[in-house]
Amino acid sequence: MKLFFMADVHGSEYFLGKALDAFEEEGADFMVLVGDLLYHGPRNPFPEGYNPAKVAEMLNNVGEKIIAVRGNCDSDVDQMVLSFPMLNDYSSILVDGRRIFVTHGHIYSPENLPPLHKGDIFVSAHTHIPVAREDEGIYVLNPGSISLPKGGSTHSYGLFDGEVLEVKALDGKSVLSMVVEDSRS
Repeated sequence: MKLFFMADVHGSEYFLGKALDAFEEEGADFMVLVGDLLYHGPRNPFPEGYNPAKVAEMLNNVGEKIIAVRGNCDSDVDQMVLSFPMLNDYSSILVDGRRIFVTHGHIYSPENLPPLHKGDIFVSAHTHIPVAREDEGIYVLNPGSISLPKGGSTHSYGLFDGEVLEVKALDGKSVLSMVVEDSRS
């Protein structure tokens, strides 16, 4: 199973369109949305193509392929316009006997991990900075932000194919960060 991780859309119709194209090109089975979907947030500028209503419509069109968690800029009212659940602060996905713990990053983070087993994967966003690494037997993925990258990074998304965790530039042409996981960890 191939998972496509996307975070920090912040209402950008323009960048969501590019990310949906990348999702199709990657041939992923599911899209995991790691929070901050519709609203730009009080500390962020308006992203290019800011149109939360259109973003909701675009996401609803692929709702059956989405697993989503709430970000710090997401609210209960957002759920009213989305056809898929997105109000949980975290979600666990089981793949071949290992857990992928998904959260936005404002509650749990790489510095404040939930209880995990060696070999589990921790996915968060929030910082808008892409990361794929192994840390003391726990794999950490931050897909970065498709619309508002920070820290000198570029627009990006993450992938997991059962062995490789990677973050790619939104154009799909360059790998920004990658770790090959040992499924026997």
